[in-house]
Amino acid sequence: MRRFVPILTLALVGICRVAAAQGVDEFGAYGSTPREHRESPQYAAAEIRFGRYIPAVDSSVSGTPFKDTFGDSSRYMVGLEGDWQLVRIPHLGTLGPGLGWGYTRATGYAHLTANPSQLSGEQTALSVMPFYLVGVLRADVLARDFHIPLVPYAKLGFGYALWWASDGGQTSRADGAVGHGSSYGPQYALGGMFLLDELDPQTARDADNSIGINNSYIFGEWYRSELDGFGSKTRMNVGANTWVLGLAIEF
Repeated sequence: MRRFVPILTLALVGICRVAAAQGVDEFGAYGSTPREHRESPQYAAAEIRFGRYIPAVDSSVSGTPFKDTFGDSSRYMVGLEGDWQLVRIPHLGTLGPGLGWGYTRATGYAHLTANPSQLSGEQTALSVMPFYLVGVLRADVLARDFHIPLVPYAKLGFGYALWWASDGGQTSRADGAVGHGSSYGPQYALGGMFLLDELDPQTARDADNSIGINNSYIFGEWYRSELDGFGSKTRMNVGANTWVLGLAIEF
């Protein structure tokens, strides 16, 4: 019997050490060996977008009516985009379709037809609401395999925009034509994202565990949309060659 006493004593000491190392207080468990964080499944991305937007109207008509009416100062667009990350390519990134929306509005004073040297007393506005469907390739191999918090990406697809012009709050009309229409054409973009998770890894893990946000980013993007009806003479070009900044999350 005596020979079992040292063995029992050692077992009790071991149990006490484990219990002390893995205690629980009002803040949860403490003292345990950290386990590797397992990321939740990732299926999609969402973006909030803001950038400069000057519709390329003057490239599709004679003269420079847009510049003459609205000037050459910068105009801006706000937008949203959602991407379905349909396929994960090992050691490269994700590939899938993306759907986006934006809105911009330019205001100014048009020149009088009877006296082009004078401006109209009523404000003129041109509103543009672009939509687009693109394929999105996000190359997150640097962040995942090499822990470099940069994700380059590319987009290619089709854009479609609604536009409408107004004078004094009413839809513009000239020579029987109503001032609204639509335009469409190709759209493409290149951009880069900075992984914000690297700035506070613990908060990033908590966001994943609690609400399923895998990653968060800030990004910059150059994009071009040629919304002229593929060169049609009857479509006003309301596309743009511009830049965008924004925030993105993957979930």
